[in-house]
This record gives sequence, structure tokens and C-alpha cells, in this order.
Amino acid sequence: MVRFAKASALLVSLLGSTSAFTAPKAFLSKSPTTRVGTSSTELEASKCGNYDYDLLVIGGGSGGVRSSRISASHGASVCLVETQLNHGEPNYSAIGGTSSMLGVYPKKLMVFASRYPFDVSEASGYGWNSATPGSFDWKTFMEYKNTEISRLNGIYENMQRNAGVDLMEGYGKFISPHEVEISKPGEEAKVVTADKVLVAVGGWPFKPSIPGIEHTITSNEIFYLPEQPKRIVIVGGGFIAVEFANIMDGLGSDVTLMYRGDMFLRGFDNDMRTHLAEELERNTDIDIQFNTNPTEIKKNEDGSFTVITDSGEVECDAVMYATGRNGKTDTLNLDAAGVATEGTFIPVDNYSKTNVDNIYAVGDVTDRIALTPVALMEGHRLADTLFGGMDRPTDHEYVASTVFTTPEIGTVGYTEEEAVEKFQNVAVYKSKFRPMKHSFPKSEAYSLFKIIVATDTDRVVGVHVATDNAGEMVQGFAVAVKMGATKAQFDETIGIHPTSAEELVTMRSPSYTYVNGEKVE
Repeated sequence: MVRFAKASALLVSLLGSTSAFTAPKAFLSKSPTTRVGTSSTELEASKCGNYDYDLLVIGGGSGGVRSSRISASHGASVCLVETQLNHGEPNYSAIGGTSSMLGVYPKKLMVFASRYPFDVSEASGYGWNSATPGSFDWKTFMEYKNTEISRLNGIYENMQRNAGVDLMEGYGKFISPHEVEISKPGEEAKVVTADKVLVAVGGWPFKPSIPGIEHTITSNEIFYLPEQPKRIVIVGGGFIAVEFANIMDGLGSDVTLMYRGDMFLRGFDNDMRTHLAEELERNTDIDIQFNTNPTEIKKNEDGSFTVITDSGEVECDAVMYATGRNGKTDTLNLDAAGVATEGTFIPVDNYSKTNVDNIYAVGDVTDRIALTPVALMEGHRLADTLFGGMDRPTDHEYVASTVFTTPEIGTVGYTEEEAVEKFQNVAVYKSKFRPMKHSFPKSEAYSLFKIIVATDTDRVVGVHVATDNAGEMVQGFAVAVKMGATKAQFDETIGIHPTSAEELVTMRSPSYTYVNGEKVE
């Protein structure tokens, strides 16, 4: 099973673009739909000619706050619009976005918490007798979590204000390519004009239309549940679903994970997917049900739920759906500005520009790579290009990522399947072993390391690791992979002993190769 520790170092890497606690500027009101003009004292410093601002950013998530802050540092007049400035209902996220309020930061705190019982279970193997994990207090943890998220919320807001960014609380809606109406419940609407507009509204959880779907929660609500569900069904096969299954199991809930496919984590390397499934089967109590899809959810008289599938029923206290996310574009009135969409997402070019010359989009709403550091990169490069006199298109090749399960999966570059399709001639190096930390107390917890090499150039094009702290490990190797390191250069590197990471520089013989796309054992 999995379980908790502290997480302040993560804050520094995520806060490269945030903001914080000063009372929000007055909402600039007058009549219903009052136009904000440059005569306003709050806008006197604007240097943008006929517009109120050089840049108007709709959405205060990772990409939005980074772009607004960097644009302001380049001398642009910037306004950032966010639906609410403090986290919680009804929109849950606030300045700082999903990542800090509802995503990687609070989730990783829960990951740390969930890992303690397994760590304690190994204590006797190291001579610590009678060690027990104690009992987990959900309410206490959530109180601490909310305090920490409020602190981050404040930091993000202050960073924006200190950079000279104007913050407005409300919903942005296009009237034309250069005009955005901003509305807030109980306030009169305003129209703000800008030379350039950036859409950075992120995504929103998708739930299918089945009977009883209104009884379910998503990754939004789980961070605000007043009580820990003793039994929970999690539906989905992406990293959010698998991570929360692992988390809730580690915290002591009875977990059923339902996924309609044959294997979860589609898009990740197949060996990593299979290895994780085996580790969860061996070391957790999660009931993993592949090829299973709920057809109805019934609420019972005692407040519990019954999840009905084609193959049976499961009783539980909560049902969480993690079945993908849509772009949060439904209220933006994009048609008024002529912005093209693909479903709920906004297609953009390598400079994050939409089909409308002055309108841009970054982050999850563009459906490129839905990761916090990617949104930060997109927002920063856009600001540098628009206002910093630089030419900085986005670069989405060799982006590292981590699945925060136990063991973690750290990955950078191409999967085996992708590499074979792209490069044709490929060598695959693999090593599966029980790391020292777990072999000494005789725990059945195994690691899998994998390197993928394009043999025509000897370049390492993929590194995939399933082990403790894989994210920390792969972040370092991601630099080498991004720089174009070869397998020979990996081999020339002297390992740190004894560590699991040294395995990545000591694998000498390939497990198998591909020649012209055909596997050779």
C-alpha cells in the first residue's frame, strides 16, 4: 500500500509565475456594461494607444499568471481576469489555477500522506519493533491543506500585483476581437479593450451522461469533501484516476477502480503500464476492474451509492469520475471574436496564436500537453515574443512527466511504440529489480528501468522509470535527453553507488532491437 511526508520544495518550482494578498482593486463599476476607458485613473499608466491594455488575460492559471507577469516585466500594461480570487466553491480554483488549487500541489500532499502506512510496514524489517501507522484524520489533513492552498493563493496574487498587473474578478466574454465583457454576480458588467487577448482558462472535468451522474464527484470536489469516504469507486484510466485510487487506498478507504479499457494510462509506455498494474495488484488492496464501465449510479436511502455495471454492482460511499477534461470555453462567446475551435478546445500555432491575429491561447484549453510546466513555458514564451523582442516558439518535444502512484512513473521522450514508428531502428534496454530499500525488509516492491535508443544516431530518445521518487530522478535525466545525449555518453557517465538511478548508466546490452520497424530478439 501507499502513504505521507512534507512538500515545500515543490512550491518553488511551481511558483515561477504567481500572485497574492492585497484587497482586489474595485471592480470598476457604473452602468450595466460600462466601458472602461484610458481616462480612468486606474488605467492612466497604460501605454497602449486606443486600448485600455496591451494585454488582457482571461484565466489565472499557470499559463495565464506566467504570461501576465512576464509581459508586465517587459513593460506591457496587463489586466488579468479570473472568475474568483480565492479557492473553493463554486469554481474551486483561483489565482494560481487548477495546478496549485486542485491539482499537483494538493494532490501530492495527499500522495505523501498516503505513503506512510507502507513505509511504517517496512519498519520492523529495519529493527523498529511495534511500529504502527496510527489512524488518518481526514478533517485535520484537509484543514492543513486548505491553509497551505490559501497561502499559495495569496502568493500568486501578490506576485501579480507586485509586477504591476491589474486583477479583475469575474467572467470574461468576447464582444469582438479587442473587446471583452467582464461580469460578476451582484456587480454591473464592464467592457475592457486590449490590443492582444490571451485565453488561458484551462479545462473542466468531463462526466458522461448516464442515469445518476449527478451523484458523482470529480477531482474538483474530492479536495473539499468534509469526510473521508470509507468506500469509493473511481471511474477512469488516466493518471488522475490511477493516482487517486492509489491515494485513497493508502489513506485507508476501500477502493474500486473501473476502467473501460484493457489497461490504464493509455499513451504511456506499455511496459510501465503493465508494471504498475502488477505492483498495485501486489501491494495495494485496490480492486482494479478493467473492461468495466458504469451504466447507472443509484443513491440509496442511507446516503450510500450503488454503481451498476454490465457485470455487477458495487456499493460505496462516493463515486469519483476522472474520465477526461474539456476546454473551459463554453462561456467565452468565442464566435463573437471569430476564434475557431475544435470541440471544446482552441487550436493554436507554435507561437500560441489562434486563427485571429491578436488572440492567443495557452495551457490545457489548447489540448497540447496538459501539464503545469508546459503551460508555464507556453505563457512565458508568448510574453517574451509579444513584448520582449524575442522569437520564442513553443517546444513540446521531450517533455518530462510523472505519474504520482506508488511506485511513481517518471518518463521523458518517446515510448517504445512511438520510437519504433518514428525512428524504425531502435534498441531497447530494460532492467527490473527489487531496490535496496525494499529488498532488505523483504518487501515485494519492484522497480523497472527502461532506455530507448535510436540506433542510427545512438541518441537516447526515451527514458522511462517506475520506482520510488521517479519524478526526482527523471527530471535530471530529462536535461540530458533534451540536449541530445547519446547512449555512449550515458555509458561514459559514472554512476552513484549504491543507488537505483545508477541503473540508467550501467545497462550495457539491449534487451532487444528493432530493424526497419521489425523486432529482433
